[in-house]
Amino acid sequence: MTRFEKTLAKVLRGTSDTNIRFDDLRSLLDSLGFAERIKGSHHIFSREGVDELPNLQRVGANAKPYQVRQIRNIIIEYGLASHAD
Repeated sequence: MTRFEKTLAKVLRGTSDTNIRFDDLRSLLDSLGFAERIKGSHHIFSREGVDELPNLQRVGANAKPYQVRQIRNIIIEYGLASHAD
């Protein structure tokens, strides 16, 4: 199982939102076709066909749990789990 697959499974499972590494979540969004721009501590992602503009911030080495939930909801709502590059 690749790092992408492990991170995707962990995000979709939703049982460890506080333990998702920030860099792994960024890589996941990149693999799902999101473009990233950085403004201060905010990493803002956009993708054609997705109305939301998720943004990520670090808490130590991890992403914020509520932002992990937002990413999970976007992946599910737009059916992105099967559209990895």
